[in-house]
Amino acid sequence: MKVLYAIQGTGNGHVARAQEVVPILMQYADVDLLLSGTQCDLTLPWPVKYRLKGMGFVFGKKGGVDIRKTFTSNSTATFFREVKNLPVKDYDLVISDFEPVSAWACKLRDKKCIGISHQSAILHPHAPRPENTDLLGQAILKYYAPVSPSFGFHFKELGATVSTPVIRRDVRRAIPQNKGHYTVYLPAYEDLRIISFLSNFPEIKWEVFSKHSRHPYSFQNIKFQPVNQAAFTQSMIDAEGVFCNAGFETPAEALFLKKKLLVIPMKGQYEQQCNAAMLKSMGVPVLNKLNNDGIATFLSWLNAKQTVQVAYHDKTQRIIERVLEEAGNWNIEYFPVEGAMLMPAR
Repeated sequence: MKVLYAIQGTGNGHVARAQEVVPILMQYADVDLLLSGTQCDLTLPWPVKYRLKGMGFVFGKKGGVDIRKTFTSNSTATFFREVKNLPVKDYDLVISDFEPVSAWACKLRDKKCIGISHQSAILHPHAPRPENTDLLGQAILKYYAPVSPSFGFHFKELGATVSTPVIRRDVRRAIPQNKGHYTVYLPAYEDLRIISFLSNFPEIKWEVFSKHSRHPYSFQNIKFQPVNQAAFTQSMIDAEGVFCNAGFETPAEALFLKKKLLVIPMKGQYEQQCNAAMLKSMGVPVLNKLNNDGIATFLSWLNAKQTVQVAYHDKTQRIIERVLEEAGNWNIEYFPVEGAMLMPAR
């Protein structure tokens, strides 16, 4: 079986999930990888056959997406050329983690494209939504990378098609400690804005991972360093708490590690507004902006002792097996010696 696994490269979460999904896929099939987008700081340990520009978003420095850079960095002509040239017909199965080129290439050729992503879970009817309706945001989630069927991941299980998060092995196997610092990851804010806010708490040790700094440096009690997966993971494992945007993978890992968690959703990002709504329903505090209006909430969080309790069991293997079976004409069969094997349906 030949599989194309397509990954969205805006942010790090999709690539982090791929690090767990791809080895499982490779147990059953011949896998080619596609990565589109330009905002990811992580790398994959396997060859990427298709490295495309896609249609991505550019993080700004004021808490949201940089609309101007997003517009100027994307090309509709390039996107449609990539869609046209992607040979999806060469594959028995195309899987898209919210990756638009593969999804639209399949849609225009009437080929099944199965989605596995967090974005699919947000569209579930039982998933919490923010108070303010965002029709454009909903449309982007629905049409940016159209797939059918889809398997989603969220902070809570929602029915048969939405599972709890995929947790990276180095996080799942870690032994959490509390060395007294707080880990910070706010890629949509510039360093000076973060310094201005965190300086209100000089008694706290802050370890900030910056998307806008190329070299490590310190300002009083605030330590900055460029985004590095291993260093960030270790910082989070050893932290007392995690302060980050309302993405998916980092908050999920913080919850798994039983760390205090506070999130701030990116402005203009409907997905993160939905994440914040779900996390708030679970008891995670949420800031709307990085300014002095949130100091009281922030202080309350710093002084809190309790954490939100979750149970994120490892279900990745079975989810991928369900995806492969959904492709049609294939079944997962188990043998006493060989183990699980992908076999043609009888």
